[in-house]
Amino acid sequence: MNRIAIVLLPLILIFFFSAHAQMLKKTAIRDGNNESGCFIYGYCDFKFQTSFSEDSSTIYMAECTADSLTYGAICVKLKDALPTLDDAENITISYLDYLKTSFSISKSTGYGKGHTLRNNENTRGILDFWEDDKQNNWKVKAWTNKKYIVVLYASSAKDVSTPKIDVYLNGLVFPD
Repeated sequence: MNRIAIVLLPLILIFFFSAHAQMLKKTAIRDGNNESGCFIYGYCDFKFQTSFSEDSSTIYMAECTADSLTYGAICVKLKDALPTLDDAENITISYLDYLKTSFSISKSTGYGKGHTLRNNENTRGILDFWEDDKQNNWKVKAWTNKKYIVVLYASSAKDVSTPKIDVYLNGLVFPD
C-alpha cells in the first residue's frame, strides 16, 4: 500500500499545481467584427471595447484580473501611419503622459526607451514603472510600429517586477 501512495502522491501534486497554474492565452484585439489585426498573450479573458479618437483612429481597450493583478491593454490603430519611428515614439510618450493623468498616477520612474519587439527594428518600446494615488504599483510597456500604439500594463498592490508580467508586456503581435 505504501508503494501506491508513493507513486500516487507525486501525481496528485502535479495535477493539483498544474490545474491552478495560469495558462497563457492568445487573444485577438477586437470588438465584435471590428478587428485591429493585433494579438496579445495574456493570463485572463480580455473583452475589448472600441471607441474613436478625435482624428478617427480606432481605440480598443480592455482589462481583466487574475491572481490579484489587473492586466490592461490599449491599442490605438492610427488612422494614418506616422512618417518615422522617432515620430511614433514621441507620440507614444505623449500618450503615456496623458494616461498618467487618466489613471491618477502620482509617481513614475521615467521612461526607458530603446526596446524592440522580438528584435524587430521596425518597432519601438517604452517601459515605465508607476504608482497611483492608491499606492498600486504599475508596470507599463508601450509599443509602436508607426501604424499602431499599444500600451500593455499590469497593476497591483503587490510587486509587479516578475517574469510572468514581462511575458505579458512583451506578448504583443503586430499584423504583418
